[in-house]
Amino acid sequence: MGKSLVDKVHSGTSYHHRRHHHRRSSEISDDTLALQSLEQILDRAIKFKDDEASPPEERKRSLCSRKGSIKKLLRKHSTVQSSETEYQDIEFRVPSAEVVLDNTKTLKYARGASSSTTSIKDQGKRAMREKEAWIDFKNEIVRLAHTLKLKDWRRVPLDQGANIDVERLSGALTNAVYVVSPPKDLPEAVAGRVDSTASLPSKKPPRKLLLRIYGPQADRLIDRESELQILCRLARKKIGPCLLGTFANGRFEQFFNARTLTAKDLRIPETSKQIAKRMRELHEGMELLEEERSAGPFVWQNWDKWVTRCEEVMSWVDKQIHAVQKSSRQFKIDTWRSRGLVCGVEWPRFRQTVEQYRKWLEQRCGGPGGVRSKLVFSHNDTQYGNLLRIESSGESPLLQPANEHKQLVVIDFEYASANVPGLEFANHFTEWCYDYHDPIRPFALHTKRYPTPEEQHRFLKSYVQHQPFGPSSTPSESHNDSSIPISSSSSFVLDNHTPPSQIAEEERRGEESTETEIRHLREETRLWRTANSAQWVAWGIVQAKISRMEDAHEKRSEDAGDEEEEEEEEEEEEEFDYLGYAQERAMFFWGDMLQTGLVKEEELPTELVEKVKVVEY
Repeated sequence: MGKSLVDKVHSGTSYHHRRHHHRRSSEISDDTLALQSLEQILDRAIKFKDDEASPPEERKRSLCSRKGSIKKLLRKHSTVQSSETEYQDIEFRVPSAEVVLDNTKTLKYARGASSSTTSIKDQGKRAMREKEAWIDFKNEIVRLAHTLKLKDWRRVPLDQGANIDVERLSGALTNAVYVVSPPKDLPEAVAGRVDSTASLPSKKPPRKLLLRIYGPQADRLIDRESELQILCRLARKKIGPCLLGTFANGRFEQFFNARTLTAKDLRIPETSKQIAKRMRELHEGMELLEEERSAGPFVWQNWDKWVTRCEEVMSWVDKQIHAVQKSSRQFKIDTWRSRGLVCGVEWPRFRQTVEQYRKWLEQRCGGPGGVRSKLVFSHNDTQYGNLLRIESSGESPLLQPANEHKQLVVIDFEYASANVPGLEFANHFTEWCYDYHDPIRPFALHTKRYPTPEEQHRFLKSYVQHQPFGPSSTPSESHNDSSIPISSSSSFVLDNHTPPSQIAEEERRGEESTETEIRHLREETRLWRTANSAQWVAWGIVQAKISRMEDAHEKRSEDAGDEEEEEEEEEEEEEFDYLGYAQERAMFFWGDMLQTGLVKEEELPTELVEKVKVVEY
């Protein structure tokens, strides 16, 4: 599945520049060990000299200063750029390794607990295979952490990988995400010993890591180079987690001591308002690059990029579904074949309808120039699994009322780029309709859960009134019509001599201005909701794993029983029903198309009209 873990190392890679220079890991290890040995010798020499000549306080300051200089000098000659920097430091280059971390054997299992807490006695063959798979996976993680020089993780001996804890997080739909914790009982580093299983003495235990391994279809969906560049820009603004190291099919990120929000959390009024404030801070805090604005809405860039793969998949899937509909054979209920056409109609007609709507939408928004003028930097995937609440305690500034919304951290910027605010809101509001942890139908879209007009108004009011950069700041003119003023009562600075009547008048004008902007954003949300649905229909189709689809026309079995049995086995292996997800989104798409009047009920198949999902607001 690619190069073994330590075959080759991609040295000194930053977000913007990747050097294609490879060296054997043994050469890297020799160089690194030599540098570590030299550093220890110099450290001990400095410490001895300071002990002889300096008072305790001066000794401490001198040692820290010289030690930092030595490390800086040594790192200039280091083969692999180390992330042995505080996570808050965003200027260091992110280390990268050209290796593949294979997690395929562990995907069926949620957790790989430390081996010291489990026993293999009396376990069956399956349990043994599971345990061995996790131990192999954890050993590879430790080796990769050593290669990338992740901060303090070289204290974990290479032969102690089985003692780390690796827990897979649920809810991630594109990638496999894990929390990696160091061993509970970490051996003390020996000051005079430097080898492949020991590192420089450190008082700090390694911090937990977030490990993200890209999904098998992710390369079809996401431009990883562009994503890394965006993460670098976000880091400069201190937005989101810090990137610690990358490898061929994934990356390590900063782990937050936080709780992931749930589907129910989105409905809590205070939480909803806090999400709106964080969204405004992202829209206002990240400037779009000129090329991002020129390229237009990212929702259509995704559609254009994914549509060819959709064509390949759906041309095959539609034929299989038609074959089932014409056959008298009985198939398992609730499989993708028995649910009817994924898009409600055959793919060519669905694609044609999307393009028809796209042209109509562009005209409604003032043409390409009008659309580009409204673009902001958007997250584009604010589902509850991408929202964390920091667990604060004591006298943390996050506990202050003015900062409570900053307890929320947005993660997973894989789909972040330019979109109109209404698209961002439409995506978030639609995510209210999902519970990805539902044990039966996690792919289902429940329209009754869509935020009511009152809930939308509360969210948008919080967004409009939030001024992240001070009372004098105003939203970027790039994403608002010049005819619509943006302000609130807090925007006016009035002195003590202002007559009460004038204060009341200014407050009234501020409220009217706020309500005008809220109405504008609600309308924009309705207009772009259909585009959002079309994008995620395509996403579900591209993500779907359909075994042997490519050569099905040539090698398909004539035995209907075998055919049915094989298909059921494939569905059991699919962790998430992506085709089911795509179909649910398609029904929502058609519901909105009917409301716009671009499509009439009589123009659609009866079975489709019966399944459409409609939200009238």
